[in-house]
Amino acid sequence: MEVIVQKFGGTSLKGPKERQQAVNLVKAAVEQGLAVVVVVSAMGRKPDPYATDTLLGVVAEELAQPGGLPGRELDLLLSCGEIISATLFAGLLQSAGLAAVALTGAQAGIITDNNFTCAHIIKVNPERVAKELRNGKVVVVAGFQGRTEDNEITTLGRGGSDTSAVALGAALKAKRVEIYTDVSGIMTADPHISPEATLLKQVTYQEVVELAHLGAKVVHPRAVELAMAAGIPLWIKGTDGRSEGTLVTGTVPGGIEITGDRVITGIAHILGVAQVRVDLRPEPSPGEQHLAIFSQLAAANISVDIINVFPDRVIFTVQEQVLPATVNALTNLGYVPQTESGFAKVSAVGAAMRGVPGVMARIVRALQAVKVEIYQSVDSHANISCLIRADQLAEAIRSLHAEFGLNGFSD
Repeated sequence: MEVIVQKFGGTSLKGPKERQQAVNLVKAAVEQGLAVVVVVSAMGRKPDPYATDTLLGVVAEELAQPGGLPGRELDLLLSCGEIISATLFAGLLQSAGLAAVALTGAQAGIITDNNFTCAHIIKVNPERVAKELRNGKVVVVAGFQGRTEDNEITTLGRGGSDTSAVALGAALKAKRVEIYTDVSGIMTADPHISPEATLLKQVTYQEVVELAHLGAKVVHPRAVELAMAAGIPLWIKGTDGRSEGTLVTGTVPGGIEITGDRVITGIAHILGVAQVRVDLRPEPSPGEQHLAIFSQLAAANISVDIINVFPDRVIFTVQEQVLPATVNALTNLGYVPQTESGFAKVSAVGAAMRGVPGVMARIVRALQAVKVEIYQSVDSHANISCLIRADQLAEAIRSLHAEFGLNGFSD
């Protein structure tokens, strides 16, 4: 019995037309003799009635207490959107002549830690799902959720349905996991900003993890990391079926390693970035002050990025929504931080850049060509990121896209 997992996101289930497209995809897989597990997100996006953000809005409007619902009760509420989606979709499959059963994440055997609203999967017990598959049924699982070992309902945080799908695929030793979205697959850049962006037919796990962490929103990085650990190929496809999509794997069919001659695979970006500068005092030592600053930020649960540490100052970035908390944390240490908002982080990503001279020179040349100033930069073996003005993001992306030959490129 060859198993595949098909995951449908909220926009792929938002209306009758989209849901019928999804039903057709499941039916086609069954007709090929495959055993199919379907993982679904809540239908639509806010203000659609069952979308996750709509449910959150109900809490915000109705509850006056600070912080709204406690995490346990919030997870009970948020799990409802996917359960509604799973039961409706199972009914649609049954109407199409397929045997189908809907399961919650808990019924599907997804066990998590007890970190409410952002739980991590610790194991999957797939016996119930495997039994239903052996009985010839399509199993429709509510994504984004699981249960603790003492039977509390939990949710997995943003992108959790992707993680649900891959975790089930790993536990069932699935042939592949197909993630369906409202776009054709993974693009070389955001097509809304760079019209020249093209579909990538195949990319490595590592490249997709980098793209996802750096702002690309097609698939959650936790799901890709899990797929990489399990060695399960991912297909990112559009629900409309008009494209073959993007294959995400360490190898292409036949076992040949993906290398290619591209240096940069794609351009990603993150908006809403603020820069923070902290000038150090004469005493105590710089090392002690560095430790105090970053320990204070960690204690305040503030994530910092693009970090530059010097003997006399520290410069880093945060998301704009946590800037007030950042200033408060640093002020409590006696510092007067200098802050500036209105930045974006633009990143060139490519697994093949490691050890290749001149990549940064090409990035600087591309940005200088459109008069975009770099305020900070950071790099790894698979990406180089630059802090730029947000109002220059479109020019920066298009220039980088052209510099690295991504215009009209399709791997």
